[in-house]
Amino acid sequence: MKRFAVLQLSGCSGCEVALLNAEQWIDKYDLEYMTLVMSAYDLPEVEVLLISGGLRTEADLYKLRRAVQKADQIVAVGTCAISGGVANFANRPELNEIFLADAERLHLPDLLPSCQPIDTEVEVDLYLPGCPPTPQLFMVVLEESSEVKIPRTVCQECGLKKDRDMRPSQLIGFQQGEVLADICLVNQGYLCIGTSTRGGCQAICTLAGYPCVGCRGPSDAFIEKESQVWFNSILRVFSHMTDIPEKDIEVALKSTQLSMFLFQFADYAGAGQAPRKKEKVI
Repeated sequence: MKRFAVLQLSGCSGCEVALLNAEQWIDKYDLEYMTLVMSAYDLPEVEVLLISGGLRTEADLYKLRRAVQKADQIVAVGTCAISGGVANFANRPELNEIFLADAERLHLPDLLPSCQPIDTEVEVDLYLPGCPPTPQLFMVVLEESSEVKIPRTVCQECGLKKDRDMRPSQLIGFQQGEVLADICLVNQGYLCIGTSTRGGCQAICTLAGYPCVGCRGPSDAFIEKESQVWFNSILRVFSHMTDIPEKDIEVALKSTQLSMFLFQFADYAGAGQAPRKKEKVI
């Protein structure tokens, strides 16, 4: 079957959703790469490369230049890939004239220097971390239920058996090796940080054999402390349960798949930012 990939640049993922809603291609083509639905970091060589989204950042340009070298056919998909889409409005003089001609219209927004959490501008009553939060957690908020007891950590929810005789000496990469269904992923050499990550997700990742990456943030024990305290706790767990060198764990904690989550919570008790109160975090 013909191999194809989807490269997503700056856009809304609507084109990808439209592709997924189509069924005709399933038996005719092999989807090799599409970050919306699969964990993959390197785009393989393919016959067809669908590109959605426009070039909004230097990262977009970098990914585009690398990707086109690996495909026989390049297809620009959707308005954003073809004309820049909504994000390109500010670059088109004729559209600026139309918007500015009417005093009732709002001006096109300028980009901020960086993306900030909303509590830098407004008071937040509750925090619901997760990427995404599970439907059950949404219902805790919507139903304002105080009777639901959320486990302290993902590890507590997971319940996989810890084996003292299994002490791996090196980390196993993501999606590598055969996962034993009933043994703790740390004992198997996977960088799972569920021991100190906030519970409530029902451990859906770890029970499926995928290590916890901390998307729910630190548990109550660490949420009002400096981020390094959380990191040190992870190091202690691996020192206690494995023979993996500490430097290997430190490097892995700063890898792409973990840093996206771990460091987003670094300002919970960071410089210039008051720690979020644990009572506010679901």
